[in-house]
Amino acid sequence: MAFFDKFSDYFSNDIAIDLGTANTLVYVRGQGIVLDEPSVVAVQKNYRGSQNRVLAVGKEAKDMLGRT
Repeated sequence: MAFFDKFSDYFSNDIAIDLGTANTLVYVRGQGIVLDEPSVVAVQKNYRGSQNRVLAVGKEAKDMLGRT
């Protein structure tokens, strides 16, 4: 494990992710909350046959709620 501990400082930050019911938050130590977005994904069903396609995530997807 010591091998990986040596390199972890170069490749990672201390982060916390809160996958809440309304919003997803990402907190980075020393910077605070760096992302606060609604936990919403807009999907177009049956795109080009049988594939589904992600149209938007976060605030952009929330703004699409109720639209067809």
